[in-house]
Order: sequence, then structure tokens, then C-alpha cells
Amino acid sequence: MKILVCLCPVPDTTTKIAFSDNNTTFNTAGVTFIINPYDEWYSLVRALELKEAGTATAVHLVTVGKADAEPVIRKALALGGDEAIRIDTDSNDPYVVAAQIAEFAKSEGYDMVLCGKESIDYNNGTVGAMLAELLDMNYLGFVSKIDVAGKTVTVKREIDGGEETDACDMPLVISCQKGVAEARIPNMRGIMAARTKPLKVVAPAAIENLSAIVSYEMPPAKTGVKMIATDNMDELVNLLHTEAKVI
Repeated sequence: MKILVCLCPVPDTTTKIAFSDNNTTFNTAGVTFIINPYDEWYSLVRALELKEAGTATAVHLVTVGKADAEPVIRKALALGGDEAIRIDTDSNDPYVVAAQIAEFAKSEGYDMVLCGKESIDYNNGTVGAMLAELLDMNYLGFVSKIDVAGKTVTVKREIDGGEETDACDMPLVISCQKGVAEARIPNMRGIMAARTKPLKVVAPAAIENLSAIVSYEMPPAKTGVKMIATDNMDELVNLLHTEAKVI
């Protein structure tokens, strides 16, 4: 079984967000990028577990990004990926990301494509489903457990009000969330081996954006806390109605 893991570079969660060009561009100056946690902690680690168990024969990594994304994908190689592919373009349109990966993956014969349920920067949560459609594969989303027996994959996934178990034949695309695997950190041997593992740069396909970000804006500043006496329900109700506007 051959697995492709999709990786998205995202700003470190401690990053102080700033915008430039009249709030139309995310300012990346001084920003440290990491692997999207849902991609790294769950989809990548589960792929590696399947390889270690002898179920998978190869784990390939793919990202859509320019050269500054290479340190991020090298970390994924250090965790245990066999080889990496960087599609040499940059876009915040999830369709473009999915389409670029699909164009590469179509001829590579992957049995399973894993990605995180969403990226922590834009939180679209749409790349996995679009990728499955573009590759004409089955899709299972929001998966918290993956088991493989022969060509059949059995998963547990969250649904409204509960959890369900599904079985599906490969090839398929799965978006992963908490529970699929336990996070790992690369060891020194993995870091040294990552330096010599192949990282292939692929020219992007000619794909037009379907969406564009018009502008960014910061959330409103937090206001101070108002303390209301426990015996003053009238004031509490009035504030909830006139200020918080929740009743």
C-alpha cells in the first residue's frame, strides 16, 4: 500500500498576526512556520504507523508552496516519510491546493491519501473532500481511528451527536482529527536521515483561483469584565439585552 500525506505549512500558534498592503496581505516577516498540527500529529503519524506495521510500503509527503516551505517538509521527512514533493506555487484558495495535489497524484498510484481535517490558519476544512472528487476516490472525513485489512479500510468518525464506524475499499482519501494517532517528535537519527531523503520540486499545473481574499481584519479588542452582584438580576438582564445583545 502506497500512502500520500498532504502537509500544509501554517504560522506557529504563538505568532503575532499582522497585515500589510492595506490589510490585503498576511505579513509573514518574522513568522515561524510549522506543519499544520492535524497533518503532522494525526495523518502523518498514522501513515508512519501503518508502514511500521508492514501494512504500507511507502509514505510520500506533498505540499503546495514555494521554497520557504522546504524546512517544514524536511521536518516531516525527519519524522519518517520516505520522500517529499513540493509543488512550486503558493495559493490560499483551497480548490487550487486540492487541484495541484490531484494533478500530481493522478499518475502515482496511491492507495490512500491522508490529510488533516483542516488547517489552523484558514480553517476551511475543504481540501480533503475536493481532492477525493478530483481523484475520483472515496472520501471519509473527520476520522478518529483508521484500521486496514487487505484492501478494506475501517474507520471511526464523528457525526452529530455521536460516532459511526464505516468500511470502505481503497483507493480513498481520509481527513484525520484527534484520536487517529499520538504525536511524535523527530529524533537525531531521523533529522540526519532527512538531509539525504529526496525532495522533488514539481512545476504547478495551470489552475485558476476560484476565490480570492479581499481583505483581512483583526477581531475586536476584548472589553473589560463587568462584575454584577448576585442579588442584582435586573442589571444583569439589562446588560445582556442592551450590551451583549444575547437576549
